[in-house]
This record gives sequence, structure tokens and C-alpha cells, in this order.
Amino acid sequence: MELRWDPTLNEWVIVSGQRERRPLLPESFCPFCPGSAEVPSTGWDVLSLGNKYPSLMPSPPPPDVRGDPLYRCKPSLGFCEVILYTPEHSASLSGLSVKHIEKLVDLWAERYRKLGEERFVKYVLIFENKGREIGVTLDHPHGQIYAFPFVPPKIKKELESSRWYMKRTGKCLFCRIIEKEIEDRSRIICENEGFICFLPFFAHWPYGVHVYSKRHIQSLPEFSEDERETFAEILKKILTKFDNLFGFSFPYIMVFHQKPTDGKAYPYYHFHVEFYPPYRDKEKLKFFAGVELGTGTTTYDHRLEDKAEQLRQAKVG
Repeated sequence: MELRWDPTLNEWVIVSGQRERRPLLPESFCPFCPGSAEVPSTGWDVLSLGNKYPSLMPSPPPPDVRGDPLYRCKPSLGFCEVILYTPEHSASLSGLSVKHIEKLVDLWAERYRKLGEERFVKYVLIFENKGREIGVTLDHPHGQIYAFPFVPPKIKKELESSRWYMKRTGKCLFCRIIEKEIEDRSRIICENEGFICFLPFFAHWPYGVHVYSKRHIQSLPEFSEDERETFAEILKKILTKFDNLFGFSFPYIMVFHQKPTDGKAYPYYHFHVEFYPPYRDKEKLKFFAGVELGTGTTTYDHRLEDKAEQLRQAKVG
């Protein structure tokens, strides 16, 4: 396992052969249920565990191949963790109480802070892959954390765009997006005192909603107690809307976008969550194919405002 440099795109690729050995939907047991070899029997509501099949390790082996000035490689330094949402195997994030989700928010914030203190960790990514359509290999409700030794390319692009916008206008790009969405209102799904959820004007996925903090903050540890509660509330609300709109436990990818942990200041960045749900209609999946994967240019085959209206009208109870 190692990091290999792609000189055509100027970005690192994680190579991890051992990942193919991870369990694939075992029927006779769940390694994340209480009492398994990995998980305590009692005494927890949410839990962080080291990933048994990591792509990044705090003490990685040397690369399997020898690099050179063009084909650079280096050890896959970092951390991979699993975040268990609940002891209940058949639960989901949308079905948990707001108070329970608050405990999860506290754990996410603590792991972001703790992992970010490591000298070699430059970015802490919190995310969830939910559903077999996404390729999930274990059904127990859980998310993951990757602590990278570099800032990933998509985050770099956001940082560059938001830095440029603030330099040119003196304003936060993401705060301005919130203002624009509030002015229009046709793409807002729901909001509360601390957060706003909308299908952005520039959405890449049919139901790819974003959740922005209304206050200009950069990471989870900056949340006030009230914001931890309102964040839990809005996550539960949008996930419940997904389930009720489609009539089944809705699959998605959920990714937290936060400032890097490299010790630099990022006053122009803004905490937000992005969802990448695979369905474009109840029985139709959205696949990124030739145009999207070949060029990086997204095609959106629907009217954004209609999809937003569907979600806005979806029940929350």
C-alpha cells in the first residue's frame, strides 16, 4: 500500500491492496454489533474504531514499488476510522433521535480535533456511504473518517475559489450563496436557526442537497451547543425527507467539508455538508458516465427547482 502521484492531474492516488480482503455483507455475523470481537457489549451509544482494513496508517509499510521523479510514491501515512452510529443493527441515521444524533455530532467533532492535532495530518474527512447501491459492504449504520497527509483536490479547489472570492469582494463565497438561495427560495428544502439545506443552483446530483451553517464557521469544533442541536435536527429532517419521498431507506453519500488541519488560517472557508444520492427517480439510478468521468463536467437531466419542490413537500414524520 502506498500513495502514488498522478503527474497529469497533480494529485495523489491511494493504492491499498489489502482493502479487497474486507468482509462483504456477511450473513452469519456483524463485526459492528455489540459483543463482536471489535465492539464492546455494552456501555456505548456511538463509538469510534480503528478501521481493520485501512487505506492510510499512522505507521505504514514502505511502498511496494520504487518511485522516480515522474512516478513518485510515498508511504500511505494517515488514519482510517469507523464511526458506529448506534448499537442497533437495523437502525439508520434518519431513524435516530435528535439527542442521539447530537452525541454523534460530539464524537465527530472530537475525532476531527484529535486527528487534526497529529503533525502529519493535513485534512480530516468525515463521511458516510449508505446503501448497497453505493457499494457498502456492511449494513450496520456507520460512517468513516479518513485523516489525510495532504489536502484532497476537491477541497483545494473550494479553498482556491473561496479565497479568490473573498480577496475580490471582501465577502465569504458560501455566505453569499446562502444569501442568493434565501433571495430566490425555490431551491431551499428546510432550515432552522443554525443551518440551511438547499439544492444548490449548481447541483451536480439530482437530489444532491447541501447543508450550510448560517454562521460563518469553518469546522465542527466551532459549533455552539445550540448549533450542535440544530445540526442534528436538520440532518434528521433531510434524511427523513429522502426516505419518505422514495418510500424506502434512501442510499446516499454524505461528506463534511471543513477547513484543513495543517495549522494555516482559512477565514474564507465555510463549513458545509454535501450529499451525493444515486437515485434520479424512484427506480432509476444516476450514473456518472462518459461526459462526467471523461471530462469532469456534470450533466444534470432535470429541472433543479422541480427536484427541490419534491423534497420540500416530502413528509418529515
